[in-house]
Amino acid sequence: MKSIHWLKSLIILPLFFLTFTACLQNAEQKIDIKLLCGADQTERYLPLLDGKRVGLVANHSSLLNNTHLADSLLSLDVKLIRVFGPEHGFRGVADAGEHVVNGVDTKTGLPVVSLYGNNRKPTPDQLEGLDLILFDLQDVGVRFYTYISTLTYVMEAAAENGIPLIILDRPNPNGFYIDGPVMEEEFTSFVGLHPIPIVYAMTIGEYGMMVNGEAWLKNGIKCDLTIISLKNYDRNKLYKLPLKPSPNLPIWQSVYLYPSLCLFEGTVVSVGRGTDAPFTCYGHPSFHIGSFTFKPEPREGAKHPKLEGEQCYGQSLLGYANNFREMESHINLQWLLGAYEHINTDNFFIPYFEKLAGNGDLRTQIKSGSTQEQIKGSWQDDINTFKETRKKYLIYEDFE
Repeated sequence: MKSIHWLKSLIILPLFFLTFTACLQNAEQKIDIKLLCGADQTERYLPLLDGKRVGLVANHSSLLNNTHLADSLLSLDVKLIRVFGPEHGFRGVADAGEHVVNGVDTKTGLPVVSLYGNNRKPTPDQLEGLDLILFDLQDVGVRFYTYISTLTYVMEAAAENGIPLIILDRPNPNGFYIDGPVMEEEFTSFVGLHPIPIVYAMTIGEYGMMVNGEAWLKNGIKCDLTIISLKNYDRNKLYKLPLKPSPNLPIWQSVYLYPSLCLFEGTVVSVGRGTDAPFTCYGHPSFHIGSFTFKPEPREGAKHPKLEGEQCYGQSLLGYANNFREMESHINLQWLLGAYEHINTDNFFIPYFEKLAGNGDLRTQIKSGSTQEQIKGSWQDDINTFKETRKKYLIYEDFE
């Protein structure tokens, strides 16, 4: 009898280990599920392009298998007629705010229309001969990052000219929290077109649906909009972009610090433009706190940086960013409040600050000595209203 039990053990144990190993492999496969962007899913959008004369809104981040989408589409025999480039240009090397001119893409020979030059909205002439527009830009999920403004104007022009628009969706690296003042109408500009917080936790595809649904296009017109949605997207995951979305967001830490540090662009303080690590630090010649120093110098993406050639004292935030997901996700105002307190100048703010903040209160609150908690408390009612609006347009499971 014992020999029978022993024989059974010899048979059962290997089966157990085989089953256990298979379970581990399945678990690993579930954990390591590949995120697929809209552009990756050619089987979903190539049939929609068949026989159509296509315009492409894209930049250096518009990739398919590590190849620029424009090159990929041409190799797939898509009738690509014209490309449109946003801020920083079609190849993504221009300075922030730099006037970008129309031209010809030297690699493909395609005509390039700048949407950050003489016009930020495509004109009827620039859309002539197009049957469809394909939109593929890597956004960072922050109101004053201008790609969502470009999307709005492209949607509006497409609607006015009866041209369908397809958005190839991409993940939002700041998609796991909502924070910041909701923009007020009187401060509308290209760095803020709509009543949303600074950080709004939507992909660019979801945002396009909200622009349509909330009638934010001119005269309430609707764009014929199709979203090629992401597969296996999780808002809660730390998503490190595979390449820099623009010249001054060169590393993943700068992308996550950008919502907090960009408010300094409306002050005399430098955020490191003209250094190796912009948007990972801040400083000023009269800010004599800490041992961190830097000197802004001209370079690609920062031809004339703020405080050029001046020794700046301040703080590096790379260590903070490296532990970012271990802390509460929010806009950090303490750096701005501390800099205002310690930099002795009556001209700390410049007029651009209100456009970035999206309201007229934040400057006053800072100057009056309000705490971060008091300031953020004043945002909450508007944020809660926005959250209810946002829910209607979510394609992917929310983080809450």
